[in-house]
Amino acid sequence: MPSPSREITLRFLAQPTDANFGGKVHGGSAMKWLDEAGYACACGWSGRYCVTAFVGNMNFQHPISVGHLIELNAKAIHTGKSSMHIAVNLSSGDPKSGLLSKAMYCIMIFVAVDDDGQSVEVPEWVPVSEADTQLEKYAITIKNFRDSNKSELESIMEHQSKIDAEVHSQAFLNRAFYIPAFDLPCFAMGFLASFFEL
Repeated sequence: MPSPSREITLRFLAQPTDANFGGKVHGGSAMKWLDEAGYACACGWSGRYCVTAFVGNMNFQHPISVGHLIELNAKAIHTGKSSMHIAVNLSSGDPKSGLLSKAMYCIMIFVAVDDDGQSVEVPEWVPVSEADTQLEKYAITIKNFRDSNKSELESIMEHQSKIDAEVHSQAFLNRAFYIPAFDLPCFAMGFLASFFEL
């Protein structure tokens, strides 16, 4: 059985269907490419179906033009029990010149799962060079920062969800209870609200 593949490179041309209203490649398309390259790399290393668990440190460095050659390089830089930290770089450039420059990069975490969607162990990746060691340290630093701030981030997101719910509720009331040329008593408003689906 072949040994796990730590790295993968994908190349293709940016299509007109990938363009945004400004004529450049849509950021969402580029993010999708990063995820696909990371997924392919994680599957190659684990030999399993993988799911995206985290995307962080995503950086856009320059616009990508339609017709440019796209090169995605994804490599495993740290493994946990069932997780894999994958560094993904996206480079682009005019295919006529053959010169590519880095346009985006990010760190992604994938988890290998079985047919029932349960996490499964993955082969351990061990750095073999100083560059590998530095990349793994970087991945671990990001993981530790994320873990140490997880409760604070969850608290912020919960607070934001409450604000969003209040804003949505107020907007619903403003729309549902505005009936021109009628002065409805307050007790009737609640009754009418049950018939609105806005």
